[in-house]
Amino acid sequence: MPSEKFDPKLGVHSPADDLLFTYDKDVFGPQPEFRALKDIRRSLRNPECEGPDPVYSIVMDVGRNEHREELERRMLLFGVVVYAAGQLGEEPVRSQGHIHAIAPHCGCSTPELFEIWEGRAIIYAQETANDDPGRCFAVEANPGDKIVVPPGWAHAVINADPDNRMMFGAWCDRQYGFVYDQIRAHHGLAWFPILGADRKIRWEINPSYRRSKLSIRRPRAYPELGLDPNQPMYEQFAADPDSMQWVSQPASVSNVWADFEM
Repeated sequence: MPSEKFDPKLGVHSPADDLLFTYDKDVFGPQPEFRALKDIRRSLRNPECEGPDPVYSIVMDVGRNEHREELERRMLLFGVVVYAAGQLGEEPVRSQGHIHAIAPHCGCSTPELFEIWEGRAIIYAQETANDDPGRCFAVEANPGDKIVVPPGWAHAVINADPDNRMMFGAWCDRQYGFVYDQIRAHHGLAWFPILGADRKIRWEINPSYRRSKLSIRRPRAYPELGLDPNQPMYEQFAADPDSMQWVSQPASVSNVWADFEM
């Protein structure tokens, strides 16, 4: 059965039978980068597993032509990602996990705002990639849902439905960079998603970390960040560019991050 879709009102498309992208005439965007299975093996529960290859494709720096200069000025970057259907051994298709590097222009790690466009997703995040991962969250999301990962947290995106591909958009900082070292040293994140015979996901702890508790939940509205749950997130930027400035200037809402709940 084809997966449900959400219209982000942006004009970025991906044909159902591949991991490529097309753009409406008033939209700019690059050719996709493809993430190969070999690139993420070190963070999988079974690094020798078989699975779709490439695992996903990504286009960074997408937007409407009229907004290009404004996006650059505000150090904001919009990306779109398509995940393949299938499994990586016993795990669903997923990213390896990373922490956002410190962005030179603002001097800190930056958050990320996700919006699911197609399929079912889980955004997994943990406070640190140290031996003690701190609080751990798995947010189960459907098309139209938005999820915020706060600055400095280790996180990964999971395709929760092995029978269908998954697609999402994300607001990021323009000077984004990824830090993998601690995650790879722990052979992955603190919890592994495992697909059972019923095609449902259960969670298995990674013994490389101290024992932690995993909170599984649905997305929330994030009123403290001014997100409009009824408006596609690119449309919110188009109507009010200031409303997304916290993505590239997280210190402007520093009071939000201390006890942040995903």
